Amino acid sequence: MNATLDRLRRPVLGRRTLLTGAAAVVTMDPELGVLPRADLLIDGDRIAAVGVDLPAGDALVVDVTGSVLAPGFVDTHRHAWEAQLRRIMPDVNDLGEYVTSTLAGIAPGYRPQDMYIGTRLAALTAIDGGITTMLDFSHNSRTAAHSDAAVRALADTGIRGVHASMRPHFGAWDGQWPADLTRLRDTYFADSGLLTLRLAALATDEVAGPDLAYGPGLARVARDLGIGVSIDAVFGLPSSEAIVGWAKRDLLGPDVSLIHCTGLTPQAWRAIADTGANVALAPTSDAQIGLESAVPAIDEALAAGIRPGLSIDVEVALASDMFTQMRALHAIQRMRAVHAAYGTGAQPARIGVHDVLDFATLQGAASIGLGDVTGSLSPGKQADVLVVRAEDLNNMPLNDPVGTLVLGCDARNIDAVFVSGRVRKWDGAVLDVDLATLREEVRASRDSVLRASGYADRRL
Repeated sequence: MNATLDRLRRPVLGRRTLLTGAAAVVTMDPELGVLPRADLLIDGDRIAAVGVDLPAGDALVVDVTGSVLAPGFVDTHRHAWEAQLRRIMPDVNDLGEYVTSTLAGIAPGYRPQDMYIGTRLAALTAIDGGITTMLDFSHNSRTAAHSDAAVRALADTGIRGVHASMRPHFGAWDGQWPADLTRLRDTYFADSGLLTLRLAALATDEVAGPDLAYGPGLARVARDLGIGVSIDAVFGLPSSEAIVGWAKRDLLGPDVSLIHCTGLTPQAWRAIADTGANVALAPTSDAQIGLESAVPAIDEALAAGIRPGLSIDVEVALASDMFTQMRALHAIQRMRAVHAAYGTGAQPARIGVHDVLDFATLQGAASIGLGDVTGSLSPGKQADVLVVRAEDLNNMPLNDPVGTLVLGCDARNIDAVFVSGRVRKWDGAVLDVDLATLREEVRASRDSVLRASGYADRRL
């Protein structure tokens, strides 16, 4: 196995790798579907073929017997810089409490090195859990150095990273945003590699004032730069009115992703659908923090003809992995469907495990402008691949591959992760991570930002 890993760690250019003997290949490609007892061929950084008994030729052969192959998950929205603050407020009561404590209280204490450490920790954890693409909604860019640190952290982990840049909500900052987006684009995103740049904004001025609210000015910045837009805090009547207004001004389209979307009006949903804008749900955030109705807007999205992506959101109060998001959405929607039909004789309109896996992969990629790049094991796409052990204690015996991925698995079952054909996790461990050093850095960073905010005195 060490010899295989050594060969896998060599440059991918010109290298072919055959993952052979999988119990199933869950492609999430609508035409290919699920292939039992199949192989997957990687050529350099791309998927070359998926099928049964593929010829090895000159490829490095990796036996994945007893495993399920699947596309990497896509996290469409996570505030990665907050990772040192994980579960610091697990029972947060509402959005206001989160905003006051984290964004107004702790965030101003972040130095550039804290941005790097938090973002790197979040990205490494994402890889460990099978998330190969993560959109970092980086809304603590107090200086250009803070932004640089966040982008470097994504690059250093090898994740397919999307840096969605936004200035802080509160506290002192250099006033460099959004003008600094041009420098960021030219410095880090010119080669169209693993990193993608987006503009991040809020839906309205309710939380942090008009400068962060999406509108003609920010839309013009994004279009001049040729980048997409991710809009957070999209919920309720004010956001609904904003959405209708954006549609009238031609500010919505496939390059715009709307996050949360709880409690929107029917008019807003029609505007989203008519303009081709995308939706990124945050199932546990909506439910646990209680955003608007607290019900993830899956039924509303599907009724409008929109298949959304999924996201983690804030680790200060929520789980870090996509398995939790899929299971939460699956359970909540099915509960609502049965409850609505209970006692009426009507048939509940329930989603299934294939739906939520689709949201976590193919639809997630499409919702942040990467649908042609990743999200399915389709020949020609980038080789973002998971090797998941299906014969582990919690998964055996394998009866339904999709059901196992959604309802059975967690990070311990992910044996290997490939991002763009490069191995990032192998034999159950994320590569190139000195855990002892990382722990020291994370704890020191956490203690520093809490001391700066005065929060340390109130923490157990």
